[in-house]
Amino acid sequence: MPNKRSGGGLSPTQQAAKFLGVSVLAGAVLAGIALPAVGALGLAAKGSVESFDELPANMKTPPLSQRTTILDADGGQIATVYSRDRTVVPLKDISPYLQKAIVAIEDSRFYQHGAVDLKGVLRALNKNAQTGGVSEGASTLTQQYVKNVFVEEAGNDPTKVAQATQQTIGRKIRELKYAIQVEEELGKKKILENYLNITFFGQQAYGVEAAAQRYFSESAKDLSLEQSALLAGIVQSPSRYDPVNDETEATKRRNTVLQRMAAVGDISRAQAADAMKAPLGLKVSKPKNGCITAVKGAGFFCDYVREVFLTDPVFGKTKEKRAKIWNQGGLTIRTTMDPQAQNAAQRSIKEHVYKSDEVATAVSLVQPGTGKILAMGQSRPYGFKKNETQINLSVDQSMGGGMGYQPGSTFKPIVAAAALEDGMPANKVYSSPYQMAYPSPVSACDGKQWMNDRGNPAKLENENSSEVGPYDMREATAKSVNTYYVQMISDIGICPVTTMAKKMGVVRADGDKMPQVPSIALGTQEMSPLTMANAYATFASRGMHCTPVAIESVSRRVGDKTSSLQVPKSTCSRAMSENTADTINALLKGVVEDGTGKKAGLGSRPSAGKTGTTDERYAAWFVGYTPNMAGAVWVGDPAHKRKMVGITIGGRSYGKVFGGEVPGPIWGDMMSGALEGKPVEDFNTVHIPDSKPRDRGDGDDDGRDDGGNGDDDGFIGGLVGGNNNGGGGGEPFPTPSFSIPEGFFRGQTNGGGNGNGGRFG
Repeated sequence: MPNKRSGGGLSPTQQAAKFLGVSVLAGAVLAGIALPAVGALGLAAKGSVESFDELPANMKTPPLSQRTTILDADGGQIATVYSRDRTVVPLKDISPYLQKAIVAIEDSRFYQHGAVDLKGVLRALNKNAQTGGVSEGASTLTQQYVKNVFVEEAGNDPTKVAQATQQTIGRKIRELKYAIQVEEELGKKKILENYLNITFFGQQAYGVEAAAQRYFSESAKDLSLEQSALLAGIVQSPSRYDPVNDETEATKRRNTVLQRMAAVGDISRAQAADAMKAPLGLKVSKPKNGCITAVKGAGFFCDYVREVFLTDPVFGKTKEKRAKIWNQGGLTIRTTMDPQAQNAAQRSIKEHVYKSDEVATAVSLVQPGTGKILAMGQSRPYGFKKNETQINLSVDQSMGGGMGYQPGSTFKPIVAAAALEDGMPANKVYSSPYQMAYPSPVSACDGKQWMNDRGNPAKLENENSSEVGPYDMREATAKSVNTYYVQMISDIGICPVTTMAKKMGVVRADGDKMPQVPSIALGTQEMSPLTMANAYATFASRGMHCTPVAIESVSRRVGDKTSSLQVPKSTCSRAMSENTADTINALLKGVVEDGTGKKAGLGSRPSAGKTGTTDERYAAWFVGYTPNMAGAVWVGDPAHKRKMVGITIGGRSYGKVFGGEVPGPIWGDMMSGALEGKPVEDFNTVHIPDSKPRDRGDGDDDGRDDGGNGDDDGFIGGLVGGNNNGGGGGEPFPTPSFSIPEGFFRGQTNGGGNGNGGRFG
């Protein structure tokens, strides 16, 4: 029996239910007579809603948010990302069983009434009066569709969602007016199609296609009678009737739908009875959303693509506009990622560095002449668990990366390129003593000069005492002689080097400007692997620098229409003459053939590159290239705390890590796999005349490659200690014996940031 207040009056719940029912009924009647009179009859209580006439004439229908698919260069799927998992499908691609089931259980008179079902309102009003509560609603499918449009427009804003779903007379009036408009403009079939595509079916599935895939792993057009009844039943309360978490409740609800379908004549009672006996038959597909689901270890490449979309003005003038397009989804993004190169990168990473190691590795591959990023990966997977990370170690901080890492001697070819462009001959000889003070003064940009501290001058050394000049450019590059390159930058000045670096796209990973100090010749400024790979691609393309790009094309589907979006284009410009690039190619071929990078060689395929090991062995590099592919490999501790001395990496113990010892083999295996089946191309090189000949032994870098322990710059960009590791003999690890004036250069602190804690990377 209905509950009443003492004195015989209706309870507050009953009064509210009756008022709501009468109000909606009055609105429905007036909808066919005189809509402007709605406000006069008190439907819109003061302060609750605008008058009916003041409502906008046309309902805004935002594009339905859908999943975005990210593809590799061959069209293979990398990942799907979405704010709402939805794939819009036409009515013809939705099972007739599901169409009938949703109408039967939600609005069985859908095809007989207009925007408002008067009989339904009367029935609900009577039922609610009997129960003393709101036990039955009277919203039509059209009104429910309108409400879902409001929810869709609210997006992920909880305040707007609450406003779109609040149980007020004002919202009901808005729904009523727009439902009338929708009925007039769309017609029943289109309303049903839109409703089935916008409705939430639980388990992160929006729309029938996503729901069919989520619960049954098949398309909406192939749903059976019992499957359709199950999905139709979920709509009323996706949490209560969730078949994954409560099979009993879901089964009861499915059977209710089947009974209703029989009652309205959509199926026979025998069909209903048979279907009610069937098991739910779930074949659940877990939600696959975001870059964490990417295949081929491409989670970080996927994340980079997202960052490009959200930051590049080509996709929208403001951050808000770009984010809105991304969140609405419906995009198909074909990227530059080459699946062969990506697979090769991941295989090499897995072979050489374990995700549980104390240090990590990150790699990037770029196509010379186009700027296309072919692969990107790292040993610590994309994720949230132990030994996983969401920081993309391959890219700059602004694109989701870290603070970068000192590249050490891999920066020296940039200095050489600047010197060659400045007119220096390729066989230039410097005295290159084992130890020296930084020359002073050294010219910088804007007419400024860098000065060494006269009272306590900064000094530097070569790797070991046997490295004593004079050296020419070829031998100094092969052996990565520090004093040679410091004499070189002191000779030409700092400004030509920073200018060349800028032309080659070489910037600090944290976005700060490159300082005007001579120590940059030894790689003291933190860079990302992508930056270094792209820079070396400039040498491979004979001096043409192309900005890196990750996206080939983007198509956008809105409703049943698909359009193409503009995408960022690589901008190519000449960074140096062909002759300079060809000379660098000749110099760096020597590093791989006879110098510190022999372990990274590709056999009969011509290659060139440079090793680098930074201050205190916090990082080691190999950056190299062929005429058709350039790649960078970094190994180190992202937090800049673990020195790579007495360390196990990939199951192998190292006394000391060198650029040619760990990064070199990673690069070699990666490039071999990435280039398998590709044409073998040779470099354009120039002949470099020999300087005055000297007896320098067998060219094996003073024995440093013997016993598997060679590299160019084991300490401070090649200053000291690179001639030994755990695998062979050599001099003990020395301690640098020079002073550094305050502000002489910028390095990394032990926390991984930028400060004065570094020496000469």
